[in-house]
Amino acid sequence: MKLLINAVLATTLAMTAFWAHALEKEPFTEERYNELRDSGEVFLVDVYATWCSTCATQQEILKAYKTANPDIPLTILEVDFDDDKEWVRHFRAPRQSTLVLYRGGEQMWFSVGETRSEVIVDQLDKVLKSGV
Repeated sequence: MKLLINAVLATTLAMTAFWAHALEKEPFTEERYNELRDSGEVFLVDVYATWCSTCATQQEILKAYKTANPDIPLTILEVDFDDDKEWVRHFRAPRQSTLVLYRGGEQMWFSVGETRSEVIVDQLDKVLKSGV
């Protein structure tokens, strides 16, 4: 019994550590999108699919960016490529792995399939740090 309890505790701790380092994103809702757009805040729309290896690479880059810049607010709204077809069309995403960066209602950057860390980081920095 003690061995089982220790195994459960170890698994729980491992899962907690995993989720603590996971990228924080919000599921896309029209209400939240309108709120961010109307506020003038910078936010990223991530057209994502769980089965997409390019998306997984992008997630690692975004996670590293947020870890390196914890004081820079960046809200990420996740549009499910498979289930949110209306919004996939709205954002003109030709496929999963589409990233669309906004400042309020203004689109600042649009990318499909980008996995070069320096390109993604440069675009985020340009909008988030320089105010461009």
